[in-house]
Amino acid sequence: MAPRERLRKNIVKAGKLAGKTTKKVRQRAADRGFDEKLPTTLGDKLAPPRSLEDVQAELDSLVGLDSVKEQVATQIAFLQVQDRRREHGLDDIATSRHLVFKGNPGTGKTTVARLLAEMYGSIGLLEKGHLVEVDRAGLVGKYVGHTASKTNKAAKRAHGGVLFIDEAYALSPPGIQTNDFGAEAIETLIKRMEDNRDKLVVVVAGYPRLMEKFLLSNPGLRSRFAREITFPDYSTSELVQITAKIAEDLDFHLAPGCEKALEKIFRRATRNEAFGNARYARNLFEQALNRQAVRLSTGNVAGLDKNAVTEITVADLEAAVKVLDERPQTKGDAPAGKLRRI
Repeated sequence: MAPRERLRKNIVKAGKLAGKTTKKVRQRAADRGFDEKLPTTLGDKLAPPRSLEDVQAELDSLVGLDSVKEQVATQIAFLQVQDRRREHGLDDIATSRHLVFKGNPGTGKTTVARLLAEMYGSIGLLEKGHLVEVDRAGLVGKYVGHTASKTNKAAKRAHGGVLFIDEAYALSPPGIQTNDFGAEAIETLIKRMEDNRDKLVVVVAGYPRLMEKFLLSNPGLRSRFAREITFPDYSTSELVQITAKIAEDLDFHLAPGCEKALEKIFRRATRNEAFGNARYARNLFEQALNRQAVRLSTGNVAGLDKNAVTEITVADLEAAVKVLDERPQTKGDAPAGKLRRI
């Protein structure tokens, strides 16, 4: 085989593998109930659309989020009925399909946005049902005239699907911003939301407190959204369920006593805007895997049986918490050890 032909086949093979791998990782992330930012791949674009029943089943399988699930179901039902009214030649009830998601990090906002996009696609309200995720950097330019162009390009990529704007409040920073172009991005978005209402759904998301200020930053902004859905923090029992599901999905199991240990860890965690919810559960489990590897490496690694390499112990979890306590706190990652006592 000629070198050029061999190279071509290798590139095609690598592209297919990357598409399958990314899709699998994204699916596992969604199943575990936490937000992930992963690029859309060719493999995703070629995936056949799922039925509304299949997408609804995935939404229902997510841990917690009962109030969110109810509001999404209400929105879908309303839009389906409006579609039937049009088929009977009746007038539409003027409404918006754009949504506001308010919630702290790791509460499932991106996951639900992805599923919502699929739902809109499966019932024919959107042509593609895909999700395009951006933040301030994807919309705001660095010089006059650049912002409108960037925002319009992002909206165009999302045509037929959902434009998901994470940390949307960053478009309207507090204080007097003489050289900030966030307001221009908001104005451009409002126009796209109105002009392309049948082709584009915009979902803005972020911290509840900051999103309230964002919605008040422009007189015509809040009225463009049909619903404001609040994503509550996960309870202690829900975080234990999420951690157990992460373990199960990765072919691990929790040893006896781990659920009690997890309850203690999550009860002690600082519950503020910096708390990571499901992301914190994921980080904790990842650190527990590292602690397990260190623990097992001190013995006869070649002689380890299946149970040994798939079991996470209480000691692994306790060691993982210490690691999380010692590293600098960032958004979505609160310490669990230096906290209030139960």
